[in-house]
Amino acid sequence: MASAEPTIVTEGLAFPEGPVAMADGSVIVTEIKTGMLTRVAPDGTKSTVADVGGGPNGLAIGADGALYVCNNGGFIWTDMAGMNIPVGPNGVSQLPDHTGGSIQRVDISTGDVTTLYTECDGNRLNGPNDIVVDKDGGLWFTDLGKTRERDADRGFVYWAKPDGSAIKQIAVGGTGYNGIGLSPDGARLYSVETSAGHLFAWDITGPGEVTGGNPLTGGGIFLGHGPVHALFDSLAIEANGNIAVATLLTGPGITVFNPDGQIVDHVEMPDPMPTNICFGGDDMQTAHVTLSAMGKLARIDWPRPGLKLNFNS
Repeated sequence: MASAEPTIVTEGLAFPEGPVAMADGSVIVTEIKTGMLTRVAPDGTKSTVADVGGGPNGLAIGADGALYVCNNGGFIWTDMAGMNIPVGPNGVSQLPDHTGGSIQRVDISTGDVTTLYTECDGNRLNGPNDIVVDKDGGLWFTDLGKTRERDADRGFVYWAKPDGSAIKQIAVGGTGYNGIGLSPDGARLYSVETSAGHLFAWDITGPGEVTGGNPLTGGGIFLGHGPVHALFDSLAIEANGNIAVATLLTGPGITVFNPDGQIVDHVEMPDPMPTNICFGGDDMQTAHVTLSAMGKLARIDWPRPGLKLNFNS
C-alpha cells in the first residue's frame, strides 16, 4: 500500500468537493454548504468563481471550457465536533423545502450561471452528484438522490448534451450512485454505489448508450467492493486504467482498483470524509483530495500518473 503525507493547501472550506485541477496550478472546488464555486491558488489563497446556490457537488470542464456543475439542491447539515456532516437526525438529508437539483453551466471568466437540466422524462433530478465529460463533450453524471424520514431515492446515471437539448437515463442503482469516470479509451463507464461500497462498470456503445450489467435491477457490471462498512464517494481514473475511489468512514482514504475490480492500493487520509480526488501537475502525479468534513483541500504526491481528462483547463 502506498504511503505519503498529504500537504494541506487550504482550510476553512464549507464541505468542499468536485476538485478540478487548472493549468495555472490552482484547483477549483465546490463548497456544498454555501453554494459557492471557489478557486484555491497553489499558496492556499481562495477566490470566488461563482455563486450557484443550492448544493454544488460534482464539477467538470466541458468542451467549451466552461464548468459543468452537478447541483444537489442542498442538504441538511449537522455540526459534529466541529466537522460538517451532510445529513440530519435519523439519516435525513433532504431539506423540507427541497425543490430538486440541476445541471448547471458556469462561465469561469464571468461567473454567469445557466441551468441546463432539472428533470429527465418528467422525473426531477433530486440530487445530482458527480460528472465526467466524454471526448465528444457529452455529460455523464450521477444522481445520488436524497433520504427522508420514511423513504429514500434510488440512484441514477444519466447522459446529456452540454447545450441543454437532450438528457437520457442510463442506469438505476439500489443505494445511490455517486462517483463516475471513463476508462482511458473512453469505452467503459465506471460508477460506485455509496452505501453498498460497490464498484460497477458499463460498456459504452454510443452517445448515451451502454450495455452490460443486470437487466432486472438496471445496474451495471459488478466489479468489486471496498472495506466492510466503508462508504464510497467520488472517483478518478489513473493513466493505466486503475480506478481511484474516495473511501469514507472505515479506513478513510483513496482505495485503488484495477480494471478487473481487484484492490491494488489504499492511501489513507486524515479526515473521516475524503470525498473527491483529481490529478494535476505536469506529470499528472499530483493528487488533490477534498477533506470535506474538516473543510480542507490536500495535495499529495501520487505513485502513478492520473489520467489526463478530455478537456484540460
